Amino acid sequence: MKQIFGIFFIALMCIACNNKNDKQQPDIPNAQKVDFGTLDIYPMFETKHYQARDVMVWLPEGYDTNKKYAVLYMHDGQMLFDKNTSWNKQSWNVDSVAQAVQKDGRTRPFIVVGINNHPEYRLYDYMPRKALDYIPEGDTLLAKYNINHFGADNYLRFIVDELKPFIDKNYSTATSRENTFIAGSSMGGLISMYALCEYPNIFGGAACLSTHSPLVTTNAPAEVPVWAKAFRDYLNDHLPNPNTAFIYMDCGDRTIDAGYIPLQRQIDELFKAKGWGNAHFRSMFFPGHAHDENSWESRLHIPLEFIIKK
Repeated sequence: MKQIFGIFFIALMCIACNNKNDKQQPDIPNAQKVDFGTLDIYPMFETKHYQARDVMVWLPEGYDTNKKYAVLYMHDGQMLFDKNTSWNKQSWNVDSVAQAVQKDGRTRPFIVVGINNHPEYRLYDYMPRKALDYIPEGDTLLAKYNINHFGADNYLRFIVDELKPFIDKNYSTATSRENTFIAGSSMGGLISMYALCEYPNIFGGAACLSTHSPLVTTNAPAEVPVWAKAFRDYLNDHLPNPNTAFIYMDCGDRTIDAGYIPLQRQIDELFKAKGWGNAHFRSMFFPGHAHDENSWESRLHIPLEFIIKK
């Protein structure tokens, strides 16, 4: 187990090193492109809550303003559509997967809102802020951070108070919680789960792929049990009532994901103990899958079919 966590954190450290809102798609050099549907791009979407960031809205082929579409909000927008513009030349190919599941009738019609991250703020944007309150006082790792810098609550206010109203005003959307979903991977999985807990009246489902359940992002394996338990304690106190939403989680067993397996099993037990049934909570394991966009692309259809079911 110590060897697994050692490899896990070395890999994680390597990864870590790495104004107008008018409804109009501007001509942006090197912008992401899609093979299916269309992509509206809003550079540096203005916000009063946090740093401005690029937002993209993907519309399926045949988008019809006479129909109402569910909405899926996704984090790490730079990695969603076009491998030619991503830092590692991989992407989720969301347009291809989302088009396929809708065309085959496996989901209801939906659009995707991709929200870019700020690399220098990603840790602070995606860390579930209130989960840190469950870490014991005097924790040496937490003491190294200025806890007031963690901005996940402001990031979620941006999505809920500013971005969602803009999307619902400018696109033909079904605005209810039953048609509003959120998804991400790694720390994007953390913030997706946090969003569902903090705004259960807004989001009806969350897809959390390869969720970074250890929370810690430094080479401090001794802190993993403490920080991971803090996240579970937060979930225990803040999860929506059992079976009132759709929650999907998963992990692989290669690279960083190898360290998630025992922690994900503990989360699974928590959901079971709180009364969540298989129809509303699904946790899956994918042997051979790594912590990368190629793996997430290959299984993205599964959470889409689960949370945005027909």
